[in-house]
Amino acid sequence: MPKLERAMLHVSWWKTVLIWFAVLLSVLLAVPNLLSDKQLSSFPAWFAQRKVELGLDLQGGSHIMLKIERGDVVRDRLETLVGDISARLRTVNIGYSGLTGTGQKIQLRVNDPAQVQAAINALKPITSANGRPGAALSQGDNGALTIDISDAGINERVSASMTRSLKVIRDRIAQLAVGEPLIRRQGADRVVIQIPGLADPQRLKNLLNQPAQLSFRLIDQSMQVQDAMNGRPPAGSEVLFSEDDPPVGYLVQKQPILSNIDFADAVAVSNTQSNDGNISVKLTPESTSRFAQATAANLGKNVVVVLDDQVISAAALKTAITTGDIDIPGDFTAQGAQDLAIMLKSGPLPATLTTVEERTIEPGLGNETMRSGITACIVAAIFVAALMIGFYGLLGVAATIALVINIIMVLAIMGLFGITLTLPGIAAIVLIIGIALDANVLIYERVREEEKKTHLLVDALRHGFNRAAATVADANLTLLIVAAILFYVSSGAVRGFAATLIAGIFTTFFTACFVTRSLVDAWISHRKPRVLLAGVRSGIFDGANIRFMGIRRYSFTVSAALSVATLLAFAAVGMHLGIDFTGGSIIEVRAKQGVADPTNIQSRLQSVVPGDVQVERLDDRLSAVIRVHAQQGGENAEQSAVTLVRDELGRDYDFSRVEVVGPAVSGEISTTASLAVLAALAAILIYIWLRFEWQFAVGAIVATLHDVILTLGLFVLTGMEFNMTGIAALLTIVGYSLNDTVVVYDRMRENLKRYSQMPLPILIDASINQTLSRTVLTSATTLLALLALYIFGGEVIRSFTFVLLFGVAVGTFSSIYIAAPVLIVFKLRPDKFQAGDENKGQAGGDVQSGKPAV
Repeated sequence: MPKLERAMLHVSWWKTVLIWFAVLLSVLLAVPNLLSDKQLSSFPAWFAQRKVELGLDLQGGSHIMLKIERGDVVRDRLETLVGDISARLRTVNIGYSGLTGTGQKIQLRVNDPAQVQAAINALKPITSANGRPGAALSQGDNGALTIDISDAGINERVSASMTRSLKVIRDRIAQLAVGEPLIRRQGADRVVIQIPGLADPQRLKNLLNQPAQLSFRLIDQSMQVQDAMNGRPPAGSEVLFSEDDPPVGYLVQKQPILSNIDFADAVAVSNTQSNDGNISVKLTPESTSRFAQATAANLGKNVVVVLDDQVISAAALKTAITTGDIDIPGDFTAQGAQDLAIMLKSGPLPATLTTVEERTIEPGLGNETMRSGITACIVAAIFVAALMIGFYGLLGVAATIALVINIIMVLAIMGLFGITLTLPGIAAIVLIIGIALDANVLIYERVREEEKKTHLLVDALRHGFNRAAATVADANLTLLIVAAILFYVSSGAVRGFAATLIAGIFTTFFTACFVTRSLVDAWISHRKPRVLLAGVRSGIFDGANIRFMGIRRYSFTVSAALSVATLLAFAAVGMHLGIDFTGGSIIEVRAKQGVADPTNIQSRLQSVVPGDVQVERLDDRLSAVIRVHAQQGGENAEQSAVTLVRDELGRDYDFSRVEVVGPAVSGEISTTASLAVLAALAAILIYIWLRFEWQFAVGAIVATLHDVILTLGLFVLTGMEFNMTGIAALLTIVGYSLNDTVVVYDRMRENLKRYSQMPLPILIDASINQTLSRTVLTSATTLLALLALYIFGGEVIRSFTFVLLFGVAVGTFSSIYIAAPVLIVFKLRPDKFQAGDENKGQAGGDVQSGKPAV
């Protein structure tokens, strides 16, 4: 008999080899995470590069998102076209007047109507760029011509400016020697820069926000500056102002005698005693000759140095400059001179780059957060492993081994695909621990049921694993859909959470259905047991016949009342929206001496920072969190507010964390977050509808909406900040709740096929009772894992974990008392699932007694 049983459970040798080869490969890929960088240096590069990269929230550093100013590109294109039009018409001797440009429109009038067609022919080349239309030329009355710059033409210019800006950014950051920055383009007009270990990004932002267009220009003495300001400057000249307070105006020629393209090099020289500096530039050979001629021809005239349309110095030309080495006059600090030299060497930015998002974590805080996260993971694993071993004995040991392999495989996949581990990513790993043991509990409970029916352990194991695999796949697929949507719409740390969760879903299915089975197969081969281990104690609800549907009207009423109350509170009170949705700044400071004084901080900031400022001291009493509400004036105003806070508090406090979100980013996050929730609900509706029946889909959506509404109510009731991590928690709750609902639905569908004549409430009660042990155990393991994260994960992740704890509890409730009763409300038709030739009467008796023959 043992030989027969062995044959029945036998897993083919090649499958076993593949399973353990995948495990061994995962271990090999995960090993670099246990070694230091010094130890990894002795290994091949392909091996060392498999180490999981830590997010900035775990190692500290700065994340900056820059946006190219489209208005600068439009203005530059407009000025270029106006100059080009003027030059082309002069070349063919066509007189014109009223040449002006506004926005994306240029207008002029040809003086002689007979020359209009010749003017059109001369201007045709400017309407296309690289063979593609960039502007449209139209003719009006009395020789009027209009050139409209197309949006497509501007978009092409923006793209070209982005390409150029990326090169300049890389060159500027490379000269700062700030480690290994990550610089990548995001979308059509943005650049994301991440620099590990950089605690104060202010200098970096100054370097990257400044185009550094430097030029030497002659002063136009044909008109007084005031007259030019009151009227119209001469053609080819413009009025620029100095940095002085009050600023001094200069009428200068637009055509420079030197500009950035003429500089071969730039060197800053600093005086350490006076902390000032100066800059010397070396000209190219061709520029040296041209500048010598220009200075010789304009002796006695005044020349100004212009930096980004602002005059920084003015001087008279006393002698011709022929050496090719020029000292740039100006009042520079030592660092200011070094920064300008860096910008000149790297070349000018084609347009202004504005900081629209900034997130900075002080490295010490990142390391502390990392330690807390690892501790939480270890404690969570110990909690759930103890629970599994306590209920399942040696089968629990197999599940625990599979869990360790699962985590190893997650780390291997993250290293292989370059997935960054963030603090929410650690939360995802803790959640994976709960989900992984959920899958094992589902399989083991099915095995117990099969053993009761067959009384042969090997048959029970084989049927249990085979039949539970589809349910595990269904349950995890709903969570995968939600995680994929979250990954698509999010960025930064939240995207790290989604990516880690996606990897964990795949590894969970593999370890639960294949690794665990292989381990159990090895145990069967070695011990050859005939019955399930006596140490299995999970049947605490065996034979239960709880009438869940008997109180469905009460549960519906209570849930509906709570949902309505939540919606009313939401409308009346609203939620405390975080800066991800409203814009603004969050700054965490730590007192250099003593404890943080929130009253003093608030009084000091209210006098210097516009708008509302809120200060809250943290539990350690040494730190405080400052919330600066969104500023009027856009992205630059947000950055100015943070600078004011730094200037006011810098002497007394260290800045541990700075997050700044401008209106452009906050508006996009609000839109994408709303679309993410709607997309998740729609995807779930479609999937459940296709996989089950439309009544099941409606039940799942009603239960999910119930969970979402009550979770939002938690934010309203507690006043917790609702930000993008709140959206991540919300979508995770949606996925987890559906995980539980799908398991219950799967059992209902199976029973409906077998017992199609049974009253639906009784059949639903039996299905829930059959899966009750699994529901209680999996909810307990997930709650234990999240509780460990809540206790040991640190302050930063605590509110996120609290929401997940609440959501798991509510999701467990809704899968029983909301999702199931909806099937009765919408009159699910059991005949749809009829198997055909089953003994319906006997089955009905079994189900009604609470002991279904399944």
